[in-house]
Amino acid sequence: MNQHAYSDAEIAGVYRAIRERRDVRHFKRDPLAEGQLQRFLEAAHHGPSVGYMQPWRFVRITDAALRASIHQHVNEERIKTAEALGKRANEFMKLKVEGILECAEVLVVGLIDKRDQYVFGRRTMPEMDLASAACALQNFWLAARAEGIGAGWVSMFDPQRLRDIIGMPPGSQPIAVLCVGHVHAFYTAPMLELEKWDQRRPLNDILFENRWDQP
Repeated sequence: MNQHAYSDAEIAGVYRAIRERRDVRHFKRDPLAEGQLQRFLEAAHHGPSVGYMQPWRFVRITDAALRASIHQHVNEERIKTAEALGKRANEFMKLKVEGILECAEVLVVGLIDKRDQYVFGRRTMPEMDLASAACALQNFWLAARAEGIGAGWVSMFDPQRLRDIIGMPPGSQPIAVLCVGHVHAFYTAPMLELEKWDQRRPLNDILFENRWDQP
């Protein structure tokens, strides 16, 4: 027996949260319980980061007019995305791609400015700051799902425009508009799979041995 392993129930809970995590777009307007958002943020802040740089920053949007401005910009980008999709434009426009106006909380997640000073782990792969922040967001997502709260990562925005809207410093990089809140029900599968946009690939299609494309 592995002395470092969690109990069977705890292990099952971790894997359940991973399996049932969803990128949520449909929310109820009910507020979060006291302390919930703080717990999710603390989970995010415990994420792994290259060189321990902790590049993530979270901006909680509590001003209604600011939330509406972010929503308007995301909708503008949604239309531009549809135009770029060509023959799938109409299909795309039928999808709900965000819940900014309905969710309990909106957070803008960004990377810090002056990131070039962090070289540890980034000398040849500077994008590892983004990978680190993505890990933090995954922690947030899983913690929220474990408590029955939905979260949706919206990436349909122009970084410069969103940076200006919320006053981020030059050199910083917004990476997500995060919608958080109660849901009527969690999707039984990823929404884009349910909507027939795409489907999850079999594990054998993405797992190789020794060389790329060697099953």
